[in-house]
Amino acid sequence: MVIGWKLHGDGRTPPPGEVVRPGERLSWPRTAGIGAQHVVAMFGATFVFPVVMGLDPNLSIMMSGFATILFLLIVGGRVPSYLGTSASFVGAVAAIRAAGGDSARVTGAILVAGAVLLVIGVIVHFLGGEVIHRVFPPVVTGAVVMLIGFNLAPVVANTYWPQDQWVALATLCFAVFCTVILRGFWSRIAILLALVFGFVLSWVLDKTAGQITSVLPGQNLLDGAGKACTAEGPFCVATAFPHDRLNFSAVKAADWFGFPHTHAPDFKTSAILLALPPVIALIAENTGHVKAVAAMTGDDLNPVLGRAIGADGVGTVLATAVGGSPTTTYAENIGVMAATRIYSTAAYYVAAIVAILFGLCPKFGALVAATPGGVLGGITVVLYGMIGLLGAKIWIENRVDFGDPVNLVPVAAAIILAIGNVTLKITDDFPLQGIALGTIAVLVGYHLLNAVRRPDGAGGGVIAPDEREIGGPVRPRGEDEAP
Repeated sequence: MVIGWKLHGDGRTPPPGEVVRPGERLSWPRTAGIGAQHVVAMFGATFVFPVVMGLDPNLSIMMSGFATILFLLIVGGRVPSYLGTSASFVGAVAAIRAAGGDSARVTGAILVAGAVLLVIGVIVHFLGGEVIHRVFPPVVTGAVVMLIGFNLAPVVANTYWPQDQWVALATLCFAVFCTVILRGFWSRIAILLALVFGFVLSWVLDKTAGQITSVLPGQNLLDGAGKACTAEGPFCVATAFPHDRLNFSAVKAADWFGFPHTHAPDFKTSAILLALPPVIALIAENTGHVKAVAAMTGDDLNPVLGRAIGADGVGTVLATAVGGSPTTTYAENIGVMAATRIYSTAAYYVAAIVAILFGLCPKFGALVAATPGGVLGGITVVLYGMIGLLGAKIWIENRVDFGDPVNLVPVAAAIILAIGNVTLKITDDFPLQGIALGTIAVLVGYHLLNAVRRPDGAGGGVIAPDEREIGGPVRPRGEDEAP
């Protein structure tokens, strides 16, 4: 059933061993409480990533609510999920902006990526989930997720960290502490807690240590003669100047209620190409989400996998069409469901409505947008690194054999191309760079090498050391690993 839920038991917390299924609910006050937990769980990342991408956080949070409602309707209420802001596009957005693209060009590129995801969802729905594993095997998917995360390292090093290195370091340590030391629900909102910690620390330092002198990207731009200019480049650079870590002037000026600012998308081929590789990551995220929910509820959700992927594409198209950020399913919310054993989609409708109401409060969005650069520096170190290591997690869970050069060589080349932000100029107006180039390298390289490899697999493992040298059992080179 899409809307309409059966009351589970007496409407109280389910007894040990029982779960509240997607088509069930607890009493409405308890359902509202669970919905609020889902909002808090996704809140930090859903707000941080629009800020990192230079998009309006108010609009992004509001559109995430609408996208979530659409997702639940499309999957027929069978897959409980919240569609928060996707981190997979952060690297692409950084590259688009570095090439002179504005927010309209960013959202236009992501809109096309969302449309591609929708088409893939339709294909999967009719052909079955196996088509995903044939085209995007784990070795490829893991590589793309890894290069998306690690490609962002220069953004941290060059943009956020230098703004306030000590606040960044303190925020990083606090985030790590919360993630490792805290348990249950509190560990899942570690990023949000670190965000609050960074705000408080910045405020305290402003009051006690005074202003900080550092570069704020895009501000105080001067040319070689010391005159103001408008575009960063070789002769127009941001100059360090004293300023407060926290600036609440925009918060004071913002209204308590109002609609977020929207804008139409703009489309350019070079920007679109940069935004397409993250589609592979979104496929992996949505597939993993559906499998996780199926494992926890015991339901067979394979028939709705294509609809879930396509629904995320619809959400991304809807959000970016008005200037919002891309969407994806959230692992944080999986954690809330695992901890509470409550999979009711009613709680997600509550969470979506709360998010929409947050989006209608410009003052709240202005507060989030006022996040100091040093705080973002500490948080993004953790977030970007975790994105990258999710790729390794995919490899480990699927037992990818890197003794096989068909797996090893394309991945090795792709990651270096992406992290080094290497550019291949096809024409002056058509460059392939960083994430896009790395994705093409691993996707084409893997399938091409698989097509031309010797039928008996001989020659595998030529880069790996002979097991005689490391004390392992002697086996013929190229022999498959035992499962």
